Amino acid sequence: MKIKLYAYIAAVTCSATLFNNALAQSTEGRETTTITTAVPFLLINPDARSGAMGDVGVAISPDVNATHSNPAKLAFLKDPYGFGLSYSPWLQKLVPDINLAYLNGYYRLDDRNTLGASLRYFSLGNIQFVDVNQIQQGEASPNELAFDVSYARSFGENFSLGTALRYISSNLGAGQLGNEETQPGTAVAADISAFYTTESTLFSKNTTISAGLDISNIGTKMSYSDGGPKYFLPTNMKLGGSATVHADDYNDFSFSLDLNKLLVPSNSTADASKSVPAGIFGSFTDAPGGGKEELQEVSVGAGAEYWYNRQFAIRAGYFYENPSKGNRQYLTLGLGLRYNIVDLDFSYLLANQQTSPLANTLRFSLLFNFAAPTASKVPGR
Repeated sequence: MKIKLYAYIAAVTCSATLFNNALAQSTEGRETTTITTAVPFLLINPDARSGAMGDVGVAISPDVNATHSNPAKLAFLKDPYGFGLSYSPWLQKLVPDINLAYLNGYYRLDDRNTLGASLRYFSLGNIQFVDVNQIQQGEASPNELAFDVSYARSFGENFSLGTALRYISSNLGAGQLGNEETQPGTAVAADISAFYTTESTLFSKNTTISAGLDISNIGTKMSYSDGGPKYFLPTNMKLGGSATVHADDYNDFSFSLDLNKLLVPSNSTADASKSVPAGIFGSFTDAPGGGKEELQEVSVGAGAEYWYNRQFAIRAGYFYENPSKGNRQYLTLGLGLRYNIVDLDFSYLLANQQTSPLANTLRFSLLFNFAAPTASKVPGR
């Protein structure tokens, strides 16, 4: 594909360019105030289980992919160690060779402390660069990656805290593109998270109720040239709850809800000079439309999961984002299968074929838990 250099640089990242163009298709005729940040790939959920449930994840029962959704949940994994692989072709309706790969794992230090690590790699395929005069400037294979180290600690049987440190690299140019000198953008960031779970009764059935909070990508701004503009990372707050009803020894039903809000200025271009702390705290009150627009910046995910004998799962969910803030609205479906130490998860995104570039998105996850499945006290996983 061809992307003009000036548009490419102005849009910060190729992934942001593609996604914003896609949103323009689906919001034609409506005023949009989509928030733009650097490295938006950090907001893509690589987990097929979570992806099948409307992208909920902050409070669902812990598994290996807690390293992405909520590091604090790692403290409630009972197996001594495990790892996972996830893969998803991305925006296939626009470009055929964009994909996201995710490798992660964890190790329990003792009954209270758990370490985790993960690597995200986002490939943007092969790009032919041209300048404003349509003169070819060479080819490149842009890519972005993030490497995390996570730590979680439990405080009693119900509560845990977690954090993650992240190194981010965004290599989008080819060094010298026409008269523009570019360099890979780099940044460091951190997550802070919390998780609470307790046993209760609902509909006269034993029920596990959980709540979670994760604030991710709190970090330095990113630039792609010496002395060039600096862009906010996609600092995001996710708050959610989940309830798992244990109907009997063979049937478990889970229902989850997540709320998401970007903690960056509503007009990140005009407010680029703000500090990161000012951007985070100001993000709750800076929308030009006041409180109504602030509420529009909150996206909602809802999901359900059914497990039979903790070996076979059926999942469904829905994700909603306000039309003026991106207009991602889609149903999700998925299946899960557990055999011995292996979990295989699959998700499918069901959206309008004509207006959504995310339609037919597939995600696959393969998890390995190195202990007998019955060793875990966490329902559903």
